[in-house]
Parts: sequence; C-alpha cells; structure tokens
Amino acid sequence: MNITWQQPSDTPLGVAKLSKLAFEGVDLGPLHSQLLDKYIFEPENAAALMDLSTIEQLFGNVPDGLARQSEALRLRTIFHAPCVAPTPSLRLLAFAAPGDIGNNTPLEFLLEESDISLTTLYVVPGATLPDEIPEHDLAIVTACESDENRASLDIIAGLIKRWPKPVLNHPDQIAKLSRENLHRVVKPVSGLIMPMTVRIDRTSFAAIGSGKVPLKTHLADGAFPLIARPIGSHAGHGLKKLDDEAAVAAYLEERPERGFSISRFIDYRSPDGLFRKYRIVFIAGQPFACHMAIADQWMIYYLNAGMGESGAKKAEEERFMTGFDTEFAHRHRKALAGLAEKIGLDYFGIDCAQSSDGKLLLFEADIAMIVHLMDSPSIYPYKVPQMRKLFAAFGAMLKDQAAHQFAETMGSVA
Repeated sequence: MNITWQQPSDTPLGVAKLSKLAFEGVDLGPLHSQLLDKYIFEPENAAALMDLSTIEQLFGNVPDGLARQSEALRLRTIFHAPCVAPTPSLRLLAFAAPGDIGNNTPLEFLLEESDISLTTLYVVPGATLPDEIPEHDLAIVTACESDENRASLDIIAGLIKRWPKPVLNHPDQIAKLSRENLHRVVKPVSGLIMPMTVRIDRTSFAAIGSGKVPLKTHLADGAFPLIARPIGSHAGHGLKKLDDEAAVAAYLEERPERGFSISRFIDYRSPDGLFRKYRIVFIAGQPFACHMAIADQWMIYYLNAGMGESGAKKAEEERFMTGFDTEFAHRHRKALAGLAEKIGLDYFGIDCAQSSDGKLLLFEADIAMIVHLMDSPSIYPYKVPQMRKLFAAFGAMLKDQAAHQFAETMGSVA
C-alpha cells in the first residue's frame, strides 16, 4: 500500500489511521520520507509535522517525535480530525496536552467512522491560547493524569470554569487517578482491593534496601514482595517485583532514577497457575469489556500474552467479552458501581484482575488507555461487535450530554 500525504494544514491523518496502518504491517517508510521532505520544504505545514511526530513515535523514535510535535504546536494548537460525515451530528472539542501518543484519551479510535467531528485544542503551558475557538457543541478534557500534564490541566481547569458549552472529564476528577491518590479514593468501595502506592526518593528507598529503615515507615500496608517503578514511567518501563531487601538494593544498582513508586505485590494467579488481567472502560458509569490477557507471568501486556496463538485463550477471552454483562460485570457489580461513583468521570478505563478471594483487584485507572478495533477480525471475530458496542455507547453519551445542555438552555430561554 502506497500512501500519498495530501492533507489540509490543520488536518493530520491522525494517530488512529497511522497506528492502524502500522498494526496491519504496512510499510510507513515511504510516507515517512514524504513527510521528511515536507519538513524540509514546507516547514510551516503543522499537520505534516504532527503526522511525522506520530510516525517517529511508532518507529520508536520518541524524542524525535516529540520534537516534531513541539514544532507543530508553535505553528498552531488547533487541529481537526478527518470525519466521515459531511454534516456531523455533533461537534466535539478536545482539550489536550502535548506529549506522546499515549498522553491523551484516544478519541480518534473511539470516534473512528462515527458522524461526530473532532477538533483538538492543545493547551501548551506558556503559549498564548488562540483568539478564536472553533464552534462546537460539547468539550472533553483528554489530558491524562501525570506530573508532566499538571500545568496543562491547571490551565484547562481555569478555562472551563466559564466555558459556554458542557465539558466532560473535569481536571479535578482526573487528578483522582494518580497512583498515590487512587488507593485512597477507592478504599471505601465494597468488593474491591487496591494496594497503597507511595512515592519514595532514592535515598529513602536505599535505606530500606540496606535494612536500616523498615518498609512500613514509608508504606503503611507494606510487605515484601514489592512492586517498584520509576516515577512517571509507563508501559512497564522499569517495573519490577522485589522479593526482599536485597532485591531493592540490586534494583537501585540497575536504575538511575531519583524517585520511585512502590506498592505491595498481590499474587493474583488463578487456580490453574495462570494470571488473568482485564481492561474495562466506563462510559457514563457503565462498564464495557475491552480485552483480557492470560499469561504465566504476573507482568501481563496484551501483546506479550500470546493471545492470538492460543485457541484456548481466545475462547476464554470471547466468553469474557460476550458474557461480560451477565458474568464478570454481574459478579463484580458492587465494586464496579462503587468505582464509577467514587471516580466520577464521564469516561475512563481500568486494568484489573480478580484476587484469590474473589474481589476485584484494581491495578490502575486512566483516561488515556488505548481502546481500539485494530485486531484482525479473522483472528478475533468476537471483538468486532463488542468494540462497536463500546464505540456506539461513547458516541451516544456525547450526544446525550449535548442534548441535555441544549434542553436546559431552551428551558432557561423559555
């Protein structure tokens, strides 16, 4: 497949389309070369820079990708996504933060092939906001909770205090999703467990590793084994299970970072010795299944679980997804309902498991978890109707919120 880049200067091909092409094994090299030419000969083409940024990240060149994005955002901070409908049924504005392709809610995946148009406004600390904001019916905050996004989220919080349209996913609610806050937020929820997470500086962590300071001095519910990761890390970078004090000392010899997050490890193996991890998203409080991964190791990612190569694993995932409402979601209905209420966001996702005593074990919650329909329908035919159901629910939620605001406006006018 040979792709020719012909886009308006404010409309990139976008993360969803480029990710899907890469996922399908399409060689993005020629498109990358074409965009490099535009970078040289059309340096004011912001959309080309944004797509070049995405491809660089897909190639693993994250620093180069972020540099191209930064150049693009100096030219403009508003970008439109392609929409299949010539006359959209709803115009959505996203408040986003600069960062890698996992830094914001993946709206392009959620809205792909819908009749809802998407415009993204990047809120860049220190940069002047545009004089004119495109017309829209509804807005949503997409910047995920992180140290790097805090400045952008603070600016967005100030902006939306007097925003003329309804805004979903308020920054104050997003702040609840930090690893350190989330345990406290969900602790009262019946049927759910989540270990405490705390930040610890290198010196204090080393004192634990040397046996000079008890673990509980820093982690009230602490006990070995521990889970440790560098602060701000994602996708398992630097994530490790530490079985004792000696393992802490060895870990610090490997890691150069100055700060870490630690929590106690909960063994969530099923009776058959395998680990099962589930991804679920909440839309207006309603849970939807995204996928499950099964592996013989505790650190599970869908791509390392070998799901596509195992008929038994796929059959189990199919049962999980197709029977989600009457089985998994019903079994954990109190925990899921309590979680949705305590977090209070219009849209968010969780990674979770089931503990040995049957409770819902929460690993993390985020608004930027990837949710997509890129998997081959010939390998995973059961995913298509389930993901389309999820996407339809997301679109319906947006339209309901906009219609509610319109009804309130008309009522006040009358």
